[in-house]
Amino acid sequence: MENSRIAADGLVLLGCGKMGSAMLAGWLARGLPVGSVWVSDPHPSDWLRATGVHLNEDLPERPAIVLVAVKPQMMAEALPTLRAMGDGSTVFVSVAAGTPISFFEHTLGMQTPVVRAMPNTPAAISQGITAIIGNDAAGTSGLDEAEVLLSAVGEVVRLSEEAQIDAVTGVSGSGPAYVFHMIETMAAAGVAQGLPEAMALQLARATVAGAGALAIQSGEDPGQLRINVTSPNGTTQAALEVLMDETDGFPALLRRAVAAAADRSRELSRG
Repeated sequence: MENSRIAADGLVLLGCGKMGSAMLAGWLARGLPVGSVWVSDPHPSDWLRATGVHLNEDLPERPAIVLVAVKPQMMAEALPTLRAMGDGSTVFVSVAAGTPISFFEHTLGMQTPVVRAMPNTPAAISQGITAIIGNDAAGTSGLDEAEVLLSAVGEVVRLSEEAQIDAVTGVSGSGPAYVFHMIETMAAAGVAQGLPEAMALQLARATVAGAGALAIQSGEDPGQLRINVTSPNGTTQAALEVLMDETDGFPALLRRAVAAAADRSRELSRG
């Protein structure tokens, strides 16, 4: 790991489900000593038991970071147990959806460094993207430490205000499900055109994966990439005339979908 304070003072992982396990695997792969990690989880997996980290043991008094990865409904019970770590140098990094920074400040102390993060499920294969925002107590140094941790499972972007986290939820947090559904519907459309089901699914999966990789690696704007593959009066143009329709196509549909997810995120944050 690039941050020596984390290795020296320790890192506490509160909750180690799929997201927590993905991050822990990334940290260990990057050289974080197992002796520097404490994990608190009521139902540890066999993989977690085999890592050699401190598991369900007494926690250090002032760890560098506490990463909170428990389910939001468990937060009210789990977080107060760490009150003694608040109002100090320990940075609390939360990946719990719908839990605002103010909840941590009121529970742990108003001077507690808090970084709120919104990752997505491709983090499980180190291909995720996480948006982060910190309170004044976290400052730049707290955000830097959070970024060191979260970059183990993909890209990291910094927000300018916490309210943006709801839009992030609508785009990248929930976004993988949109893409998975696109794969489903592309495959079903292929079957409707006469392809065998397994082949249609293989074609749809590989097409989406390849297009995504090209969008990242080419350096070109996605609009230009679309133009590159669209011959005048060709097959792609025929399809895009349907998909790009401002009333019934992707522009209107995705605006509504992202807005619905963002609105729901706001509702959850309000409790």
